[in-house]
Amino acid sequence: MSASTSSPEAIKKLLDNMQSDLRGLSMECKKKFPPVKEAAESGIIKVKNISARSPDILTALKENSSEVVQPFLMGCGTKEPKITQLCLAAIQRLMSHEVVSEAAAGNIINMLWQLMENGLEELKLLQTVLVLLTTNTVVHDDALSKAIVLCFRLHFTKDNITNNTAAATVRQVVTVVFERMVAEDERYKDVPEQPVPVPGNSNRRSVSTLKPCAKDAYMLFQDLCQLVNADAPYWLVGMTEMTRTFGLELLESVLNDFPQVFLQHQEFSFLLKERVCPLVIKLFSPNIKFRQGSSSNSSPAPVEKPYFPICMRLLRVVSVLIKQFYSLLVTECEIFLSLLVKFLDADKPQWLRAVAVESIHRLCVQPQLLRSFCQSYDMKQHSTKVFRDIVNALGSFIQSLFLVPSAGSTSNPTNQSAGSSSIAPASNQSTTGIAAASGNVTVLPAFEYRGTWIPILTISIQGSAKATYLEMLDKVEPPNIPEGYAMSVAFHCLLDLVRGITTMIEGEISQAETDSHTSAEETLSHTKPSDQQDPATRSDPAETEPVGRAVWEEMINACWCGLLAALSLLLDASTDEAATENILKAEMTVASLCGKLGLVTPRDAFITAICKGSLPPHYTLTVLNSSSATLCNKSYSIQGQNVQIISPSSESHQQVVAVGQPLALQPQGTVMLTAKNIQCMRTLLNLAHCHGGFLGTSWQLVLATLQHLVWILGLKPSTGGALKPGRAVEGPSTVLTTAVMTDLPVISTILSRLFESSQYLDDVSLHHLINALCSLSLEAMDMAYGNNKEPSLFAVAKLLETGLVNMHRIEILWRPLTGHLIEVCQHPNARMREWGAEALTSLIKAGLAFKHEPLLSQNQRLQLLLLNPLKELSTITHHDIRLRQLECVLQILQSQGDSLGPGWPLVLGVIGAIRNDQGESLIRTAFQCLQLVVTDFLPTMPCTCLQIVVEVAGSFGLQNQELNISLTSIGLLWNISDYFFQRGEIIEKELNREEDILQKQAKEKGVTLNRPFHPAPPFDCLWLCLYAKLGELCVDTRPAVRKSAGQTLFSTIGAHGTLLQHATWHTVIWKVLFQLLDQVRESSTTADKEKIESGGGNILIHHSRDTAEKQWAETWVLTLAGVARIFNTRRYLLQSLGDFSKAWDVLLDHIQSAALSKNNEVSLAALKSFQEILQIVTPTREPDRPEPLPGITVTVPGLVGPVTAAGPGRPLVRADSTAERLNSYNSSEQPITMDEIEDASLWWAAWNTWYRIGSESTKPPATCDKLTFIPSQPFLTALIQIFPALYQHIKTAFSMDDLQKLGIILHGAVSVPISSDASPFILPSYTEAVLTSLQESVLTALDVLQKAICVGPENMQNMYPAIFDQLSAFVQFSCKPPQYGKLETKHIANAKYNQAEWVALNYVPFAEKSLEVMVDLYQKTACHKAVVGEKVLQNVIKTLRVPLSLKYACPSESTWKLAVSSLLKVLSVGLPVARQHASSGKFDGMWPELASTFEDFLFTKSKAPDNLSIEEFQRNESIDVEVVQLISTEILPYANFIPKDFVGKIMTMLNKGSIHSQSSSFTEAEIDIRMREEFSKVCFETLLQFSFSNKVTTPQEGYISRMALSVLLKRSQDVLHRYIDDERLSGKCPLPRQRVTEIIFVLKAVSTLIDSLKKTHPDNVDGNTWEQVISLYPTLVECITCSSSEVCTALKEALVPFKDFMHPPAAKVQNGES
Repeated sequence: MSASTSSPEAIKKLLDNMQSDLRGLSMECKKKFPPVKEAAESGIIKVKNISARSPDILTALKENSSEVVQPFLMGCGTKEPKITQLCLAAIQRLMSHEVVSEAAAGNIINMLWQLMENGLEELKLLQTVLVLLTTNTVVHDDALSKAIVLCFRLHFTKDNITNNTAAATVRQVVTVVFERMVAEDERYKDVPEQPVPVPGNSNRRSVSTLKPCAKDAYMLFQDLCQLVNADAPYWLVGMTEMTRTFGLELLESVLNDFPQVFLQHQEFSFLLKERVCPLVIKLFSPNIKFRQGSSSNSSPAPVEKPYFPICMRLLRVVSVLIKQFYSLLVTECEIFLSLLVKFLDADKPQWLRAVAVESIHRLCVQPQLLRSFCQSYDMKQHSTKVFRDIVNALGSFIQSLFLVPSAGSTSNPTNQSAGSSSIAPASNQSTTGIAAASGNVTVLPAFEYRGTWIPILTISIQGSAKATYLEMLDKVEPPNIPEGYAMSVAFHCLLDLVRGITTMIEGEISQAETDSHTSAEETLSHTKPSDQQDPATRSDPAETEPVGRAVWEEMINACWCGLLAALSLLLDASTDEAATENILKAEMTVASLCGKLGLVTPRDAFITAICKGSLPPHYTLTVLNSSSATLCNKSYSIQGQNVQIISPSSESHQQVVAVGQPLALQPQGTVMLTAKNIQCMRTLLNLAHCHGGFLGTSWQLVLATLQHLVWILGLKPSTGGALKPGRAVEGPSTVLTTAVMTDLPVISTILSRLFESSQYLDDVSLHHLINALCSLSLEAMDMAYGNNKEPSLFAVAKLLETGLVNMHRIEILWRPLTGHLIEVCQHPNARMREWGAEALTSLIKAGLAFKHEPLLSQNQRLQLLLLNPLKELSTITHHDIRLRQLECVLQILQSQGDSLGPGWPLVLGVIGAIRNDQGESLIRTAFQCLQLVVTDFLPTMPCTCLQIVVEVAGSFGLQNQELNISLTSIGLLWNISDYFFQRGEIIEKELNREEDILQKQAKEKGVTLNRPFHPAPPFDCLWLCLYAKLGELCVDTRPAVRKSAGQTLFSTIGAHGTLLQHATWHTVIWKVLFQLLDQVRESSTTADKEKIESGGGNILIHHSRDTAEKQWAETWVLTLAGVARIFNTRRYLLQSLGDFSKAWDVLLDHIQSAALSKNNEVSLAALKSFQEILQIVTPTREPDRPEPLPGITVTVPGLVGPVTAAGPGRPLVRADSTAERLNSYNSSEQPITMDEIEDASLWWAAWNTWYRIGSESTKPPATCDKLTFIPSQPFLTALIQIFPALYQHIKTAFSMDDLQKLGIILHGAVSVPISSDASPFILPSYTEAVLTSLQESVLTALDVLQKAICVGPENMQNMYPAIFDQLSAFVQFSCKPPQYGKLETKHIANAKYNQAEWVALNYVPFAEKSLEVMVDLYQKTACHKAVVGEKVLQNVIKTLRVPLSLKYACPSESTWKLAVSSLLKVLSVGLPVARQHASSGKFDGMWPELASTFEDFLFTKSKAPDNLSIEEFQRNESIDVEVVQLISTEILPYANFIPKDFVGKIMTMLNKGSIHSQSSSFTEAEIDIRMREEFSKVCFETLLQFSFSNKVTTPQEGYISRMALSVLLKRSQDVLHRYIDDERLSGKCPLPRQRVTEIIFVLKAVSTLIDSLKKTHPDNVDGNTWEQVISLYPTLVECITCSSSEVCTALKEALVPFKDFMHPPAAKVQNGES
């Protein structure tokens, strides 16, 4: 009871009202109906009493309600309208306050029944019943049924208003009955119910188990079924008539509003199964049997026609049954659903199909229901596949709407309006529709297919099935269905079906996922032991999921074919953008769902459909055609038409927005894209973007389609792989409308976004995407083979884009991605390649720049993985690819160079992978990278990579495309070596550490560590690699490179060699230096002698370098010099290596072969190197002292530790000076002698080499032609200059044989002529008497020897004679220059400088110098035993005799003068020696030689030159006089010790000289001088002096002198006589000048003779002589008459001495008596 009716005010008001009602009643009935009046008054009293007495007024009222109500019931009985109305109102007021008891209620109902039967106050009755039943529950059982029947009866009156009101009341009453039951259940829900089995008897009225309200409800529902079935009711007694439509409506409302009643109570469920369902099926029968258009005559019994109102209501009931009681009525629902599907058949009336579609729509918006169908039917073995049939039926339905029905359908005229009325206009309209589409009229949204035009009507908002015809409960006749309605509903069915199913399944999937996540987390997070865990609390999602999954899969499998068929058809037919959008969205949704569930076939089918929609009709795209072919097998056909075949009928009404080229091998004209294609494309993009994770293998389809669209639209890739609108390269065939132009950037962005979103895909999906892109790309590559057409770069660009956004997990896709791009880079089509490279390099750069977790520096494997493709590009020959690769490297270096770490070997490998066929620009770029590495990154890279840097730098040196790069790379090698030097310690430590690790690994694997130069420590190996690389460059084919490399190599070894370990030097010498020398020698000797015209371009080549041979010569020179310098500066280091002597020999061999090469430059340089290695002053250490090695402290002096190579226990000593070196050896004397012996052997090896070089080079050639090679002067000079230094080291053992060898070489060297073009440089001019440097060095050599002999031991001094021989040979050159083989030489004065002739030197200065040396030497050594014994003096004289005898005939005047002075010097020393050894006979041969020499000189056969001046002549005469004086002082006084015949010869000579001999050629003036008067005088005097000398030992001697005197005197006599006679005859004429001179001389001779005789001891003078003198006197006197004053003067002088003869004569003594 509500508060409003139970409050004191309300109760007071009720009482007041009741009293006034009763009063009014009594007033009305006062006259006509007194009993009523009385009853009313007694009622007033009753009410007053109750109100006065009762504490609870309402309860009291209710208890007395029968009495209270009675007056009013009586009032109604009067049948007076006014009274009745008043009474009914009063009764209603009582009811509404719930003060009516059950009995009173019964009475009221009976009263109402009477009124109803009388047809009074019908509306008020209904109102009263309603109030009675709704306000309380006092009416039950029969009273209730009577009340309900009353309402039903009122429904079927003649009055429309009453009917409608009654209908509403019935509905409300039915609802109240059931509501009561629900309330009752609610009240008793906590009381446990004793289940009573339903009795098996057929009496349906026994419902004893039910509670009162439930029983009422049961009876009511049962009777409703009876009534609809046209049977008598059991409970609603008194029903007179009933309509099926109303009954069905009531049934529907009960079923719809109170489903729980039927579900909770078995009795009611029973009713549903046993009564409702059979009833529905029975009522459906006319609809099932009816076939539209079938002739009624043909069937024997007339078929009941479907009746719209019933049919429609039945469908509503069915909808409710299915929706609410599906679980109870599984089998029945199967039948209902099958029926529904049948109602869609084309031969059913249009209205029936429309309402059936609406009903199906109602089901379609309930996905859970659909799911149940699927589980109950489709998944059961022998059941109808209901769900599939529903979907397929919709598809067939839609397709049937597009087929214009045959004309036969109009055979039944009565049915025209209901049947085909809607189709006829459609066929007419379709034409106008097309016309409209072609004009500019605004077109209705519609579907159009093969000429059938169906408008799309707006049906309902999505997701709700708002039916139109199912709600037409007032229509009796079937309505006219507007065209397109059924289609629109069916369309919405499909959309809602898709939306519902997908939403549901996706929700369940995500729920399952979260469940599994939480359960997984729970299992992880539950720390309590499992036995404490309540098993009931955890539902295992893994168990529920498969069940669900099976359902989901079955649902999709059941519906996808039908859906696809229908949607594809609609998509093709759609002309409305919104509809298209919806269709596409549905297709996309299904595709994505299939993807999620892993249903590949349906997924691909839907995607194919979208793809096909995106492309122009009949576009040939293999992927799609093949995939659709496989689908066709699965798809079912509708009325013989395959749903999959989408016909191109839709072109007519689609706006073309783009025309472009198809992407195909053969040009195929253009294709057109419509707005719908673009719309499909956007859907495709959307699908891929939002559902990429589920696409799997269908990425192929999607991407292939996109690629073609992109191509047709002319989108081209730009940086980063995004596609931008660009003009098609193929030409003007691409036409885009403005509509699509504005769309393009959007499409482009979406495309990019699609690939950006790949970062959210899981790994597997990402792989699918990558694989799809790769296979697309492979197709594009195949298409691009063999033609220069623009290739499709879509796939490559998108691979790039995908890679870039997935950097965070790049590892999983890197290999397939880069592997494919590398293939692209090898493609012959340049544009394709370019993009492959662009993509690959961009990815690598991005990968390295990306902040990975963990960082790259900690993740070496990833870094190497990222860099690897860069390396693989090196194998590609295409120039443009390599260029890209190198540019990439450069950028990597610039941005990530510091953090490359373990990636360095790869990067360096790329830089170094250059080949000569690659062209300059490539090499230049690569080199730029290398320069950057060397300048900036050496300190940051691991030391193990330094060797690779060296290799790479070397390879740039060796490339032959670009000389400058080669040269610069050598500079880089120098920089690298400098770096090694500066950071030696750090590098060494790191390398050693690395080495230990490698060693350990090698040991574990059981293999030996293999690296170049292995036994050397790793740091040394690094150096050795550097040296070896420079060594390779030293034998490059280009001279400039060789030169630069050579200089660098030797500078490096020189500057940094100290860092090497001791033993490593062995490798340096043998593996680097000697190997290099061998190669250079080999190349030089085989080099081409052809002249090179120019050095490329306009560079002129100097003549000294214009052949390959000459260029190699330079290299040889440089190399040899470098090696020699190392041997020199590092001598002590090297000597302590074991095989130094072997190395020394090899070096000498190289020097020899170079010295003997037929190239002046090389040979001279070889000697310089020879000099260098010999100038080592043993044993100072200064230059060689190495700086202490890094990491080793060297104590100097001290031992660094024995070096095994050096022989047993021989320590390597590094000391500061000789003294220290000797000190360090003090412990034992052994090493010194060792050293010396070893040294000696080295020097002797050098001597042998020197000898071989000398003998080979100075040996005259056998033949003489133009090309004969003759060694140059500088070469010979250098050669000879080596000897003194060398000799210092070998002098102790230098033997006579060696001296002989030396002599041959010296002689040979001096004999070599010079070429005319060189002579001006060697000899300033012919006239100057200078020695060439060669001659000087020859003399120096001899000098050194002589000095050494001088201080040497006895045995050495025996070499003097040999030296004299050598010198005398040189002296003879003054008169007889040496011949060089058969070579013709010209005298230097006649040589023309510009001709290639050989010029003999002016040997005079040399010979004279030799002579001086010889004299000096002789003066020093005259007394030496060997000199005496070997007849040196004789030889010397013999040598001098040649120039002396030639005298004026000598080539140079100075020669004989020098010879004379030399002779005088020699004799002054030698004669005493000779006299001393007279008895030994050692000088016997010398005397005759001497005599001959005097003779030849004093009485020379050569004439003095005519132009000799008087002064000269006098000077020459004085020389002769000197000789005679020598005879008089040195020889004649010692005649006793001198052989007689020699003395005789001398006398004869003096005699000859004393007699004046004239030469007739003189002029008068000169004659007296030219007569050599002085000489004759000296001879004469000497003769006289000697004649009268008292030392005469033998009569023989005296005789000789006497005879000489008599001859002299006799001659004087004759001359005087002749002169006197001639004078007399001549008279006045003077005599010729010479006669005068002669007489003067004779006169002078006489006076001299007398002087001499006087001076002589008287005993020595023979008397006969005196007589002869005196007898001259008369003759002299006769001369007095001569006219010449000169003669007179002479005569005077001659006569004066005679005074001494004038004294008194003595007594004659005869016979000894006086």
